[in-house]
Amino acid sequence: MHRDHTPKRIVSLQPSATVILEAIGKLDHVVACTKYCADVCPEINDREVTIVADSWTASTSQIVAASPDLVIAAVPYQEKAVTEILKSGARFLGLAPKTLADIYTDIATIAGIMGASDRAEPLIEAMHREIEAVRQHTRSSQRPRVFCEEWGKPLICSQPWVAELVAAAGGDFVGSAGKQISAEAVLSENPDVVVAAWCGAGDRVPLEKIIRDRGWTQMRAARENRVYCIRDEFLNTPAPTLIQGLRALAAAIHPEDFPQPPGLRCISERLISQ
Repeated sequence: MHRDHTPKRIVSLQPSATVILEAIGKLDHVVACTKYCADVCPEINDREVTIVADSWTASTSQIVAASPDLVIAAVPYQEKAVTEILKSGARFLGLAPKTLADIYTDIATIAGIMGASDRAEPLIEAMHREIEAVRQHTRSSQRPRVFCEEWGKPLICSQPWVAELVAAAGGDFVGSAGKQISAEAVLSENPDVVVAAWCGAGDRVPLEKIIRDRGWTQMRAARENRVYCIRDEFLNTPAPTLIQGLRALAAAIHPEDFPQPPGLRCISERLISQ
C-alpha cells in the first residue's frame, strides 16, 4: 500500500518559501506564515492562514499552536529564533541561499519534500530562460556601474543573487554583495545608477532624502536622475519573484531598451535638482 509521507501542514517563516510553495501548486498546505508573505504572495489572503513571526523573531508557542509537520525558514536568522523553531519539535527545513544556483536548489528541495519534483524543473527552466533572454538583449550594450542596497542604516549592498541579476541586466555591480559599505565609499565609486530595495520597506524608500543626507547630490547617478527604488520583495525574495526584480533592474539600467514595469520608481527630478 502506498503511503503519502509529504507534509500536510506547513508553517512558512519566510516569503521566499511561501512563493515557492505557491509556484509548485502546494500553497494549500500552508497553515501559518508571516505578514510579509502576503505582500509577495497575495493568494495567501484567500486562505485561512494564521500569521506568525518570521525567521528573525520566531516564536515556539506560535509554531506549536499551528500544529505543523514542517517548518520552513530562511536567512536572516537570529540564534534565539532558531532555538525557538527547534523547541517546537516540528521538522525544520532551514534555507540559506546566496546565489541563483542556491535558489534553484532550494526550489528543487522544497518541491522534492512536497512530492512535486516534476514541477520544479519547468519552474527553474523558466527562470533560466527569462534571465538569459535579458542577458542576450543587453550583451552588446554599454554597462553602467550600478550600486544596489538592501538596507540603509547601516548601508548594506544587495545580496549576491542581485549582483548576478545586475550583470544579466547589463550592468556592473558596485561594492561587495551582501557586505556593509560606507556612504563615502559608494560616493568615491561614483556609480551611474543607484537602486534601493530595503528589506521590509516595499517601495517606500525615501530616495530624495537619502541622496541629500549622504552627501550624494554630486554623484553621477544623482546628477542624471538615475536613482531608483525597486520593491523590496522583487529583489530580496530568493524565489521566482526575482524575475520581476530582473525586469525592474533592466528598465533602470537600460531604460532605452526596456519598458518601466510595476515596482520601479525613479527619484523626482524636480526635488533632486533643487
